[in-house]
Amino acid sequence: MGTLPGRTPLLNRHRERAELDALLGDVRSGRGRALVLRGEAGVGKSALLRHTVGRAADMRVVRTVGVESEMELAFAGLHLLLAPLLDRIEKLPGPQRDALAVAFGLRKGDAPDRFMIGLAVLTLLAEAAEERALLCVVDDAQWLDQSSAQVLAFVARRLLAEPVGLIFAAREPGSQFRGLVDLEVRGLAKQDAQALLRSVVRFPLDERIRDRILAETNGNPLALLELPRGLSPAQLAGGFGLVEAQGVPARVEEGFRRRLAALPAETRSLMLVAAVEPTGDPVLIRRAAGQLGVPDSAAEPAEAEGLLEIGTWLRFRHPLVRSAVYSAASSAERRAAHGALAEATDPASDPERRAWHRAHAAVEPDESVAGELERLADRAQVRGGIAAAAAFLRRATELTPDPAGRGARALAAAQAAFDAGAPDMALDLLVSAERGPLTELQSGRAAWLRAQIVLARKRGGEALQPLLEAAGRLARVDAGQAREAYIDAIGSAVFAGRLGRPGLVRSVAEAARTAPAGPSPERPADALLDGLVARLADGFAESAPRLKRVLRTFRQEARRDPDDIMRWLGPAYMIAADMWDDQALHELAECAVWAAREIGALNFLPQALTYRAVVHLYAGQFDAAATLVEESNAILKLTGHAYFGFALNLLRAWRGGAEAAAQLDAVAEWVSTWGEGRAIAGCHLGSALVYNASGRYQDALTHAERACEHDDLGLTGFVLFELVEAAVYGDAPEAAADALRRLEERATAGGTDWALGVLARSKALLSGGRDADLLYREAIERLQHGRVAVYLARTHLVYGEWLRRENRRLDAREHLRTAYEMFQGFGAEAFADRAQRELLATGESVRKRTAGTPGGGLTPQEGQIARLARKGLSNPEIGARLFLSSRTIEYHLSKVFTKLAITSRQQLAEALPDLDDDRA
Repeated sequence: MGTLPGRTPLLNRHRERAELDALLGDVRSGRGRALVLRGEAGVGKSALLRHTVGRAADMRVVRTVGVESEMELAFAGLHLLLAPLLDRIEKLPGPQRDALAVAFGLRKGDAPDRFMIGLAVLTLLAEAAEERALLCVVDDAQWLDQSSAQVLAFVARRLLAEPVGLIFAAREPGSQFRGLVDLEVRGLAKQDAQALLRSVVRFPLDERIRDRILAETNGNPLALLELPRGLSPAQLAGGFGLVEAQGVPARVEEGFRRRLAALPAETRSLMLVAAVEPTGDPVLIRRAAGQLGVPDSAAEPAEAEGLLEIGTWLRFRHPLVRSAVYSAASSAERRAAHGALAEATDPASDPERRAWHRAHAAVEPDESVAGELERLADRAQVRGGIAAAAAFLRRATELTPDPAGRGARALAAAQAAFDAGAPDMALDLLVSAERGPLTELQSGRAAWLRAQIVLARKRGGEALQPLLEAAGRLARVDAGQAREAYIDAIGSAVFAGRLGRPGLVRSVAEAARTAPAGPSPERPADALLDGLVARLADGFAESAPRLKRVLRTFRQEARRDPDDIMRWLGPAYMIAADMWDDQALHELAECAVWAAREIGALNFLPQALTYRAVVHLYAGQFDAAATLVEESNAILKLTGHAYFGFALNLLRAWRGGAEAAAQLDAVAEWVSTWGEGRAIAGCHLGSALVYNASGRYQDALTHAERACEHDDLGLTGFVLFELVEAAVYGDAPEAAADALRRLEERATAGGTDWALGVLARSKALLSGGRDADLLYREAIERLQHGRVAVYLARTHLVYGEWLRRENRRLDAREHLRTAYEMFQGFGAEAFADRAQRELLATGESVRKRTAGTPGGGLTPQEGQIARLARKGLSNPEIGARLFLSSRTIEYHLSKVFTKLAITSRQQLAEALPDLDDDRA
């Protein structure tokens, strides 16, 4: 059984071929699919890709390959993949077109978010597939640069109604591809492996040696093909030529190195130039090789040996050939190859790659090379490649001769590495920076960055002391940065909560009070710091006027400067919750989501969506909240960032159910392992709510009291609300009175209708007769004015319960029926059941509402798309909002029309009159 030179045979890959053929069938029928082929080097992934491309003769095929030496050049792999399609870039919507053009260096502009680039790529592929189905093939995906990998993973997760197939082949897929459908390519079955071995070893082998080869190659086809090459029959027959203690890829690479050694020196030189030039451009490679005195004919022996293929592009037979070429070369030979490529690369069209080659050709520190790298790092970051900027700055650091300049560049590289999500690299660069002479400001920034890395890795109190020390050092040289560092320190203490030492939060606030005055005019961050200090050091009542000013400042600045909202949304949102200011919560969250969608900031959007989901939850729009939580989690799966669990936990609690309390207990145990005490309070709040809904008031009281053991910013007021109800119904009057006293202080200082409404309700629970009646009415009147329907419904519920106990059955029925219908509409089943029991006790018959009337049985995503379509947005506009292609929007709308039995967008308003446009 023979094989073509340079080809790994497919043999009996029935399972893998069937899956790939199924993907092609789906794409031909208009359904987008993505698949990851994973397996060790040489196992046959590339052969399967060739097979699939051969079966896709009716499709347009574009391809790229990851190259290890290019992993730090932003969008290098993506650019190669899309190069044949870039004649269509002008057809993209303006923001998408500009983002992709800036990313590829085709024009200048502000730094685009890489996920706006993802949307542009999705739209471009969908546009190209309009003519005929499109197949995108990415080999060696484990070596894609980070930016390309993230964008392509983003696209892969959003393929649905586009005739686009996307296949990745990787040894071990990176975290970006986690969650995509994958197919493991395993070694050959023993019978096939024996047949392949016989095809290359045409003389008898000792059975034990044959079995050893089969066992140690584990059915790897390339290993079976390459292992015998260059070994004599005697070596093979006796087993003496087999490489000891090496994995299969290493053995294969060693086999390639043996074959390389037999080639002429000038052929090896040309192959080395090709190994460090990832685009495979034969004109550029030959021009660079000419710089080394290598003639074009030098490629012929490598082609004859089956190691190179030269056509429109120069390709290595297998990625391990490239690795073997590079590893076999000396350091001097590698530098010479990089130097030749630097000379041959056009500095106008590809300055980054030219500078990169120059840097790798340098023998010793060189300020001209380092300075060029530093300048181009700024360009790389503008193009969206923060990881590439970090790599350029790191190499610039290594090539900087002046110790002071080296320290400054190392610090800049560390910051870029941290921003790019590479904290280990950032820490290494900080060590390098701290070896050199740093100014006091640089030293303070280094300390702040080191503390931020600790905080990002483990929220809680571990980063607190380093943050305080950094803030103190910065206070001597830069007031603005010092004040921001103090906000981070307060955040660390707040998150640590009950798991920190007693009085921790107050002591940190007192320390932050010593921060120097901020710059003039006052920035939102300065007002925020002053407000946090007053709240945590002086108490709620004393700080209320200042906190209200903070919220006014942020609401005024929200649309003028969304950067401040993005940087400080967390603490500003906590203050708004602390003040029971539902309008501020609404405006901050709405602006945050708007800003993130407007600029495509998917790194920030999940947090904004989470806070927006909580606003919808308070308004009783549970489905809208669930839609945003789902969208947030989908994006976080894409980016690999930590999940925001607060909205999901709160949603579970309000919906109720037997499993809700157990889920919250599990989350509380989990978050305690990394020291986030505030999250524990959030879980106790959820549990108290669950148990109040189901009438288990002693359990609710236990959890509410545990939650109140620490004053958690933005949480404690809500816990006191639950505690009053649990204590009253659980016959704990002293606990109820104490909770009411604490709630009254907060609600009076907050002064909003929400605050005063929950206060009146809580007072009514502890009152009787006419006083109680008037307080319940006041509570309902106040809560009707806000965006807090869930609290209004709960007030109707307890008022109705009180009226029933007062034997005012007709009045009780009115409020209980209102509560029941509201809870049913929200999806708050446990509270609805409680209201139903009370209604039955008044003698009222209750008919359960059937599920599915409002919304026509639409999924959350279909409902969101229907809302946007009802508002008059076009398919491209909806796609831009939701980071989906126009074709996918069209697909979802067709399902909406079918479910609602309508035929046009104009009918959506009538078919879905109960949908709240504000949810989208």
